[in-house]
Amino acid sequence: MAVTTTGTAGVPGTPDPATGHGGAGGFGSGEPGPGVGARVRERIRAGFGLVGPRHGRHALSLEQVDSLALPIGDDGVVIGVDAEGQPAVLGINRPTPYDVVLIGGLWTAQVLALRAAATGARVAVETGRAQAWMQMVHAMGGGQNGMAVYDVGRVPPQGASAGGPVLVVRDCGMRPPRGRVVAGPWQSVLTLLPYLSPVAPRLIRQARLVGVQRVSPDEAAELGRAMALPRGDVDSLPTLADGVTLWCADRDRQYVMTQPTDAEIGLLGTPRRMD
Repeated sequence: MAVTTTGTAGVPGTPDPATGHGGAGGFGSGEPGPGVGARVRERIRAGFGLVGPRHGRHALSLEQVDSLALPIGDDGVVIGVDAEGQPAVLGINRPTPYDVVLIGGLWTAQVLALRAAATGARVAVETGRAQAWMQMVHAMGGGQNGMAVYDVGRVPPQGASAGGPVLVVRDCGMRPPRGRVVAGPWQSVLTLLPYLSPVAPRLIRQARLVGVQRVSPDEAAELGRAMALPRGDVDSLPTLADGVTLWCADRDRQYVMTQPTDAEIGLLGTPRRMD
């Protein structure tokens, strides 16, 4: 197969259609080629772009590589700090169903909802005490772009998607009924239980993540049996400070202190276990 080339001005080894002489390298002309500066200027005129700046190379020795660290981890909602003072992040917006149970106070659930909305999620609250959420609704703008509150059993389909993730908060008391809107792709469900209730074991078994705040010694012992908690965690649960949550997922456990911002304190007050 024959390969045909088209002469282009300024390209080495190709004839210049205007002069008939060889290109920038002088091939075929019998004359010495131009210098480096002339060739650069000719390449620029031919449309090959500007020559970029020249910088010294940045290099690390093998011993220095270990000191190079990048903050790589899951994205999500910063729910507080762990025992080492590092940010604890909860990935709520997921492409798979995600059920969370929080045995704790309304304050913590509201902080989680507020921070989830800050990541771009819509928050739908199913509750029997709408008045406890209305201040947040007004602060977040309400409607489809912020938070909406519904009576128990009245949450409509939310139409969650990758571009519009949803967090459903179920604040339905000690015995929440089975929800009409369940966890699905890009739609997580957070169920708040103020105390350990008869339905708690079922909800814990179904949940991917369980958070436990301060409970009574009897409740701690029951949770220890239901969740296979070590004795040290069972003993610590009745003594947890306000704002501290033990988060459990499979065999992973982590204590997290939720520290409110000034704006959150102005809206929700200081951390508290009881409402």
